[in-house]
Amino acid sequence: MPHDLYDTIHRRRDVRGEFTGAPIPDEVLERILTAAHAAPSVGLSQPWDFVLVRDADVRRRFHDHVETERRTFAETLEGEAAERFARIKIDGVMESTLSVVVTYDAQRGGPAVLGRHAIADAGLYSVCLAIQNLWLAATAEELGVGWVSFYSEDYLRGLLGIPGEVRPVAWLCLGPVSHLERVPDLERHGWRRRRPLDTVLHADKWGNPREVVLDLRG
Repeated sequence: MPHDLYDTIHRRRDVRGEFTGAPIPDEVLERILTAAHAAPSVGLSQPWDFVLVRDADVRRRFHDHVETERRTFAETLEGEAAERFARIKIDGVMESTLSVVVTYDAQRGGPAVLGRHAIADAGLYSVCLAIQNLWLAATAEELGVGWVSFYSEDYLRGLLGIPGEVRPVAWLCLGPVSHLERVPDLERHGWRRRRPLDTVLHADKWGNPREVVLDLRG
């Protein structure tokens, strides 16, 4: 039983406030990026790129943009939702050791990408697999990762000089942490509760009872 893998999956957290800013050894960063680059991809297109962002001014400018987007979202909330959101830290851009921006190039592997003809987003799904590989590898290395989603893609393109046909999919904060929380932040702050597995299982057709799906004796 691969206990270490399952332990890593369940220890993984979206880190915000626990980054220490300590350096990451070069060989560790290389292992993490190699794991990300080993992800499966539609048609072996490997449509991702990784932009490593260490420059303090670039990170400050992005952080300021994120704060603007946070305020925009906060203005849509009222009452208890607004109070809960006010307690939630949404990024570790300045506290983390560095950031990794993962992009998607839809033209990579073209013009005919094997396996993408019927599902246009298959390439984007491939990039998400690379992100998950990176996240789990970082967790296995006792590092934290935080996915920042409060930004305009056009702003990030301009900030990092990303070509117009390339989509920035994720700004990931990466670095050593003081600890990983046992309970995810959004659950700890009462924003939302995790749904039980039973509520998302269907047998053969949508809505069929879950007991037909799982045979835990097998």
